[in-house]
Amino acid sequence: MASIIYLNECGSTNDEILHFLPAEPNELLSVYTFKQTKGKGQYGNSWQSSENLNLAFTIAVPSSLIKLQDHLFNFYTALILADFLAIMTKSVVEIKWPNDLIIKNKKIAGLLIEKKNVGGIPYFIIGIGINILQEKFENLTRAGSLLTQTGLKFNLNEFTEALNEYFLSHLMKEVSELEILTRLNSQLFRKNQISVFDIEGLRQNGIIKEVDKNGILWVELENKGLQKFYHKEIELLY
Repeated sequence: MASIIYLNECGSTNDEILHFLPAEPNELLSVYTFKQTKGKGQYGNSWQSSENLNLAFTIAVPSSLIKLQDHLFNFYTALILADFLAIMTKSVVEIKWPNDLIIKNKKIAGLLIEKKNVGGIPYFIIGIGINILQEKFENLTRAGSLLTQTGLKFNLNEFTEALNEYFLSHLMKEVSELEILTRLNSQLFRKNQISVFDIEGLRQNGIIKEVDKNGILWVELENKGLQKFYHKEIELLY
């Protein structure tokens, strides 16, 4: 079973969905808005969204229904979103480790997955922010939208309905660790390309090589060789 709730306005869909939980046993619940005022990104970062131009969408999944390790589930969710966006836009969609979606070198979507216990039931709270119709991004040189990157102008309600249906049909499919990692690494943004990174405040050249089974990013740094990084230890500048 699954339900979906529209909110005219809210601070954060990841927070608001908690008010509607717990749902029925094994039920998935989705909440969305086109006017989010306090969006959240990974590790306390904010997600900026313009009113009635973009989508803030959250789906709650009982963790008992998910058999993957947390970091693999994060990557699998990113792959589902990438597939959906590729189908809708007929564009190449890349994944910027660990949780951003890129079209033509611009970030158009982001993920935030949190674990919450509500009424004794543990959930994955999957938050998705997608820039859909926004055309101007002040002071955000790396941001874009589906409109700016593909020229496509989507109906927000129809787009959201399609997204919800796609996630409901794919989230609980059985998928192997090997398949997730193979697909993730094949769609990894700037893999095997010389890039500039910020590491502890210093800029360094390097080449992204892969994400391993533990979710760690491996980068070959100039003069330092192959190094591993956890999230927040390295920032890709693009």
